Amino acid sequence: MRISTLASAITFSVLVSSAAYAFDAAAPATPAADAAAIAAAKAKAVECSKQADAKGLHGAERRKFRAECKKAN
Repeated sequence: MRISTLASAITFSVLVSSAAYAFDAAAPATPAADAAAIAAAKAKAVECSKQADAKGLHGAERRKFRAECKKAN
């Protein structure tokens, strides 16, 4: 009975430690990478807004154009 309890305890500890290791390995991106991605998205949005201004778009047409522009770039 003690051997099966010991084996169960070892198996449980291996499973828990491997799950903890997998959680640490999947750490999120660095804040600098996130900031760069945000800056790129903002620059893209500004450029699309300038293009919409040049075309004289307003309202729903402008929103649609900007959405398509941001997806295309």
